[in-house]
Amino acid sequence: MAEVGSFADKVKQQADIVRVVGEYVQLKKGGQNFRGLCPFHSDGKGGDVFNFVMEMERCEFPEAVRIVAEKCGIPVPSKRERTPEEKRESQQRSLLVEMHRETQAFFVKQLEGTLEGKAARAYLEDRGLDKEVLVRFGIGYAPSGGDLLLRHLKPRYPEPLLAASGLVSRDAGGRLFDRFRRRIMFPIANESGKIVAFGGRALGDEQPKYLNSPESPIYSKSNVLYHLDRAREALRQQDFAVLVEGYMDAIAAARAGAGNVVASCGTSLAEPQVKLLSRFTRRIVVNYDPDTAGQAATERSLAILLEHGFEVRVLALPGKADPDKFIREQGAEAYLKLLKESPAYVDYLVGRARQMDLSTGEGKLRAVNYLLPYVQKIPNRLLRSEWATRISQQLRVEEPVLREALRKAASERRSEVQTRPELVGRPGRPAERRLIRMLAEAEGFRVQLAQRLQETSLYHGLETERIFAALIVANLSGDPLDVNALAALLEERERRLLFEILFETQAEPSWDEAESCLEALDRRRVERELAELQRQIEANPAGPEMRGLLERKQALLRKLVATAGC
Repeated sequence: MAEVGSFADKVKQQADIVRVVGEYVQLKKGGQNFRGLCPFHSDGKGGDVFNFVMEMERCEFPEAVRIVAEKCGIPVPSKRERTPEEKRESQQRSLLVEMHRETQAFFVKQLEGTLEGKAARAYLEDRGLDKEVLVRFGIGYAPSGGDLLLRHLKPRYPEPLLAASGLVSRDAGGRLFDRFRRRIMFPIANESGKIVAFGGRALGDEQPKYLNSPESPIYSKSNVLYHLDRAREALRQQDFAVLVEGYMDAIAAARAGAGNVVASCGTSLAEPQVKLLSRFTRRIVVNYDPDTAGQAATERSLAILLEHGFEVRVLALPGKADPDKFIREQGAEAYLKLLKESPAYVDYLVGRARQMDLSTGEGKLRAVNYLLPYVQKIPNRLLRSEWATRISQQLRVEEPVLREALRKAASERRSEVQTRPELVGRPGRPAERRLIRMLAEAEGFRVQLAQRLQETSLYHGLETERIFAALIVANLSGDPLDVNALAALLEERERRLLFEILFETQAEPSWDEAESCLEALDRRRVERELAELQRQIEANPAGPEMRGLLERKQALLRKLVATAGC
């Protein structure tokens, strides 16, 4: 293109701004001017036609100039005279796009009008895909014959172009044959809606289950997101994307009402795909499959999305269901409700960390090291602090120790926390250990203490819960306390911990000290309740429910402040 500035001035002078903007929003006459309700703001907004198109199309200035020029019929000058090679490459790409469009029509015809297609339609109907859906998403069928598509295309396209298309392959002898056979075919379009590739889903048990087009002059997997061409308007309106793995998941979500869904078509989200998505939104819900590969893909996607400044939530569907299966079994309304309630990514990761063995210090260290790389990517210092509090509560790690470990790892640019006695630590916090000793040895008030603990349930959820429960039952039974008999009822790790506590050198216990320890447990319970309340509040429930949650939060905060000096 000639100098962008001078051409842009020409376009701006000649462009019919009412015509251009009117294609996106409804304009009303206001005095001598036209005004429209901007999709991004609650009130009318004027401005430059190029700025408007840049915002609507999520494109850069030169691209906006070209779009406006084309809409207004203004010829766009070439940057420079193309070389013969560049002309050949451009012609090749145009022919490949044309070939893919014709191939899609071929696959649709095979699905609609052949005996094999009838079996494929039955399979699709069983999955809930009726004729309207097949037309809407351009779904077709590749027949089982080895060269039916090849014979259809060969009269119009030369062999080198057919080989470059990815629609055919060569055998060991150099003979061409159809790449896709006996598969449901999903056309893959680029963001402008041009079909550039296909994904094929096998019928029956053939492997691989999914087969995609290879890289070609018009298709690079890392630069394409399935359904993005259809999702553009929904992405603009809702300002967040739903990211799923495959075609069926994307189709199911779109039919359920999540028109802002896109699929990475695999288990590895690439940086170009993230940059492409960032043109439309920086808010995303990752809803990958719940299997091992899907969980690993979720974690990889989180890392790259956080690096590019996305606000990320994660939807892990119950019952280990993928989106397609969940929607078919539970319905669209159930899916959209869970989508709305998707937790922040750190909540998802903490949940994954809690599945690790947290009964030992070494297990806690592994869990912290699993979370650390993600926590370090949180750009906001206040948010990092809040998540450190949540992690300490969920993993039952002393918060000051955790914060210091995270701070030191960040300052030294390490991706893991080094082993520290304070973090690995001894099981049970000081207040817990002291109360256990009192329940075993404080003859003057151990029964009274057991009654208080039973009434308040303050020991519930603690790492030492089973030791407390055994001591409370023994104290309230009316029989003499036999520590050895009690220990025999515990697991090996808990038994060792009990005797470790009983052999510690400690001062003579008092009821005042017991009260202080009970208050410490009460504060920890309030902190846990606050963390749970915060998760419910972030789900953004409606009206009365939200008010109730906020009132409960304020009450707990007041209680926490009142006991802060204890």
